[in-house]
Amino acid sequence: MSSKPTEPRSIASQLVLLFTPAAALLLFCGLGVLYWIVVRHAFEEDRVVLADKVLAIRADLSTAAGPRLLKNELKTLRGGERASYWVRVIDSAGATVTETPGMKRLLPPELFARGRSAGVTEWGPVDYRTGGSLFSLVSSAEEVRGQRYLIQVAQDRSEDEGFMLEFGFLVATVLVCGILASVVIAITVTKRGLQPLAAMTGSLQRVGPHQLHERVPPAEWPRELQPVAIAFDDMLDRLEDSFTRLSQFSADLAHELRTPLANIRGEAEVALTRPRSPNEYRAVIESSVAECARLSAIIDNLLFLARAEAAEGQAQRSPFDGRAAIEKIAAYNEAIAEERRLVINCEGEGEVYADPVLFGRAVSNLVDNAVRFTPNGGQITISFASNTEGAEVVVSDSGCGIPTAHISRIFDRFYRVDASRSTEGTGLGLALVKSIADLHGGAISVASEVGRGTAVTLRFPNRPTVGE
Repeated sequence: MSSKPTEPRSIASQLVLLFTPAAALLLFCGLGVLYWIVVRHAFEEDRVVLADKVLAIRADLSTAAGPRLLKNELKTLRGGERASYWVRVIDSAGATVTETPGMKRLLPPELFARGRSAGVTEWGPVDYRTGGSLFSLVSSAEEVRGQRYLIQVAQDRSEDEGFMLEFGFLVATVLVCGILASVVIAITVTKRGLQPLAAMTGSLQRVGPHQLHERVPPAEWPRELQPVAIAFDDMLDRLEDSFTRLSQFSADLAHELRTPLANIRGEAEVALTRPRSPNEYRAVIESSVAECARLSAIIDNLLFLARAEAAEGQAQRSPFDGRAAIEKIAAYNEAIAEERRLVINCEGEGEVYADPVLFGRAVSNLVDNAVRFTPNGGQITISFASNTEGAEVVVSDSGCGIPTAHISRIFDRFYRVDASRSTEGTGLGLALVKSIADLHGGAISVASEVGRGTAVTLRFPNRPTVGE
């Protein structure tokens, strides 16, 4: 049973999920430190107050009437659990000199002994809870006027504890509200930050065969999205160029196929207008066969180009003698060269790693072009060279040359430098050569000068490309 693939999370949800825990952690740490500081400060204040109380009692005991005055003072205090301070003074014999009324029942003397160690004159505070109240207990052994006393002071910290609970609840409430606010802020900021993506999506949706001019100005986008906008514009440039070439190719193909068909139909219709002699019918048939041969050549070349683009890397490569291959091609063109008084020279030697049939077809097309555009009495040179990187074939002629404005397009299908579209050739020769070079992982380049000739360089790599 196949499980349904998990749908990837959106960028907005990922940003919210990352921002919210980070903000919650910062709030928790900040409020936690604040709570710790406030509680610690309150605790330190209580200790200072207890220490001051012990010092005040010691000062009272230092006077002659101190114990009696202290006893009277404590008697005037309202006893019970609501008292803020509880005081007890014990003499060296262990007898209670004075204490806050009700303290013996609530806070017996032995409670203050907890935490006491030998040699220590003051200890505490010690927390003690009883009857729902929290007390801080502190004890101090003092010697006043030659008499040793044990001073025990307790502070009711129930209100402080209530404050700490309320403050803790407030901190927790602020933390929860802060987390919720972080979620809202994260969602708002994320939506605002992703607005350029929505605009870019709109631009992408508007792109179509008739809107390839649509562009995304990179300067209007955030810095992080500018590379995406630039890449998108580059893609549109390539698509627009491809569509333009495809439209031109379709128009050229229609023209190339229409011309021979129109010739065949026109000659046939003229021949049928009245009875003809056998020789006239023969001439019409021969002309039709020639036009059909031209159509067949165009179709064969187009099929080869389509197969070369659809099945790259399928060339049957093997090493063979490059000099022998170019001499065979030169010999094939020797008859027409002698007829036009052209000289074909072969130079160089070495081995080439390529498909022998495709190599011969590419070089033959280059030589055929050179023969067609070289005037009578001209010269054509086929140079071959090889090294550790690969082999190189250069077909140069002394023909009319190619204007610079046309060099970048001579490898396009059906493109001709002559705007009059002469009936010689199909305009696919150089396109075939480029496809063969690409099929081998090689390259082709042209150097030409008007009135002095053209040199076409075809390169084949010495080793097969990756994936062969």
